[in-house]
Amino acid sequence: MAGTFSHRPVLLDECIDGLNIRPDGIYIDGTLGRGGHSEQIAMRLTQGGRLICIDRDIQAIREAGERLAPFADRITFLHGNFGDLETLLEEAGIPQADGMLFDLGVSSPQLDDPERGFSYMHDAPLDMRMNRDDALTAWTVVNQWPREEIRRILYQYGEERYAPAISAAIERAREAAPIETTGQLVEVIRSAMPAAALREKQHPAKRSFQGIRIAVNDELTAISRMMQAAIPRLREGGRLAVISFHSLEDRIVKSELAAAAKGCDCPREFPVCVCGKTPQVKLTPKKPILPSQQELTENPRARSAKLRVAEKL
Repeated sequence: MAGTFSHRPVLLDECIDGLNIRPDGIYIDGTLGRGGHSEQIAMRLTQGGRLICIDRDIQAIREAGERLAPFADRITFLHGNFGDLETLLEEAGIPQADGMLFDLGVSSPQLDDPERGFSYMHDAPLDMRMNRDDALTAWTVVNQWPREEIRRILYQYGEERYAPAISAAIERAREAAPIETTGQLVEVIRSAMPAAALREKQHPAKRSFQGIRIAVNDELTAISRMMQAAIPRLREGGRLAVISFHSLEDRIVKSELAAAAKGCDCPREFPVCVCGKTPQVKLTPKKPILPSQQELTENPRARSAKLRVAEKL
């Protein structure tokens, strides 16, 4: 367990600075993971402060609970999807918070556990569920979804330019026998790609696995719902910090924050505002915060990370 506890989250210092933590405040870590961000938040709280830790993976809650045991007097754990933030906070009796942090995408423990089926580097059952209580698995997507729907998620969520060829190859393969494992799926993907693509530095299955994982966990819908619920539940002066890892996630976060910072959504040709909407947040800073060169050297997984921070007005 010591190795797990030594794991340093992406953009840790930048997140803590961005949250501007008050010792007696109420904070939400909507993506608990290994608990690294939560540990640093809890450390800065007094007994009057409170931290709500949310994760859709019950295994993450169990393991992080051990790491966070010294701060048990100020932490509440909630098993759920941050897309259901509004309901989760209502059930926990939290009308407003002083800060919220969301670290999007798949967590390192899920990637590193071959049996979870997230990784194209290990042969394992096709699963990819962040919450193992959910019904939909990668096996169902790969073996039962129509070819056109698979093509759509590979292209839209995985940004895979060979989506038509890969979805056709999946359909051909599963007609002979179900595709049962990640290893089998990787070989099907390889078989559909041209030689030039196979020589690229990036693993040929990376984009397809991303697309399937996002579909299985309905990740983009959850991000939109989370953003729409989080901003109204921040106290004045409260901070929202969101780390994204690919363009689809960041596009949603950027768009929702821009709309909340703009306020008025009247057409430009209107001489005066008639919608009555005022800015809800200000961006602090306006541009996303990126990992330092030192962090990139120490943790290559941080390469695509972007942190956006906003303060409630």
